[in-house]
Amino acid sequence: MTGTPVVELYAGPRAGLRPLFELAEDSAAQLDTYLDQGDVLVARIDDDGVGHLQLVGTGRPGEVELKNMAVDESLQGTGIGRRLVHAAFEHARSRGAHRMLVATATADIGNLRFYQRVGFRMVAVDRDAFVPATGYPDDIVIDGIVLRDRVWLDTDLG
Repeated sequence: MTGTPVVELYAGPRAGLRPLFELAEDSAAQLDTYLDQGDVLVARIDDDGVGHLQLVGTGRPGEVELKNMAVDESLQGTGIGRRLVHAAFEHARSRGAHRMLVATATADIGNLRFYQRVGFRMVAVDRDAFVPATGYPDDIVIDGIVLRDRVWLDTDLG
């Protein structure tokens, strides 16, 4: 893959994207609840899908959630994630959204850094969001930190 990434709205079956979704979701049970929701943007290089981003409504007017996003591990750090997020901002604005939320694990230092660098700010923490009762194994460690809590971030799209 040597071309420039192109981001486009995805209209195909989501099952083919599941391996990318699984890079960002540690619970198969949770993924099953939202895989087919909302809109998905896909980053392609040549004809290969190398990243995706899913947007779902929150039920509140003018607000959308970035529910799941991942870039092929071999291409992380190359700007594809940033391209996906900026395309998501434009897509959400075109649909009348003025605020975007995203949630990630407090243990995932890389995700926290990434989301803040693209303009998100922390707004809330859900303690014990990633536990067996919510479909997550209790032995997941990210960046040397036990996966337990979820942090919510948001950004103004106006």
